[in-house]
Amino acid sequence: MIGNGRGRRVREADDEKELLARRFEEHRGQLRAVAYRMLGSLTEAEDAVQEAWLRLTRADAGAITNLGAWLTTVTGRICLDLLRTRTSRREDPLDDTFVPDPVVRPLTRTDPEQEAVEADSLGLALLVVLEQLAPDERLAFVLHDLFAVPFDDIAPILERTSAATRQLTSRARRRVQGATPSAETDLARQRQVLEAFLAASRAGDFEALVAVLHPEVVLRVDAGALVRGAAVSKVVHGARTVAAQALTFSRYAASARLVLVNGTIGVANAPEGGPRSVMAVTVANGRITHMYILADPARLERLG
Repeated sequence: MIGNGRGRRVREADDEKELLARRFEEHRGQLRAVAYRMLGSLTEAEDAVQEAWLRLTRADAGAITNLGAWLTTVTGRICLDLLRTRTSRREDPLDDTFVPDPVVRPLTRTDPEQEAVEADSLGLALLVVLEQLAPDERLAFVLHDLFAVPFDDIAPILERTSAATRQLTSRARRRVQGATPSAETDLARQRQVLEAFLAASRAGDFEALVAVLHPEVVLRVDAGALVRGAAVSKVVHGARTVAAQALTFSRYAASARLVLVNGTIGVANAPEGGPRSVMAVTVANGRITHMYILADPARLERLG
């Protein structure tokens, strides 16, 4: 009888843990989206979500009245700690060439989990701007403006008053709005511009490349710390200079194909042997105004 009682309690505990795991999985997509926007890294986002699960298993789940809100704030706190640690370890300001992890998928495939990450059409350009915010600003902006978390719930994470948190969010919002470039949202028009860019690259047509680029276009290339030579990380300004860069690497244009990068049309260069680069662009008024290329071999390998 004693053994049967212990066995029943073990089964009940297993059932409770399985139920909790199912409830957690219902929120995983949103938690991953929060963490990705906070960290700009898909790998770190997955780690943060896993840490949120571990904290849930150690908490009194029965006392949590709103599991989704609880998990969102816990994930935000985990990400804030990671950002603060990242900032304290960095001796120099973030390099202008840094490009966050892109979310890449074929044009024709629908993946609900990836679409959760891409919700609200958070483009790579906005992620680049978020990298320029201080950790507290980024948390306040992401949780409130992107996920509608009330100031009263964000304030304890930051150890500030609700009024101070509101001011912090307002300041972050002004910085984001002032730095985020305007962009074409119609995928068909984005595709038309990218196809013209690729066609000009493949043909080696310098003037056609210049025509599809905004005169003050900005190219940001993140090749990682180990790449040297012509493919080194760089920031390039101006249509003619950027067009010259495109022609330098035109031999790779044959293996380039259009994909979705963070919900907008981009380009993946993936010859045999694995991905070589991923490019996101900002298109406005029929021209490319910003280009973001991730060409870091180590990070591309992790992204698959």
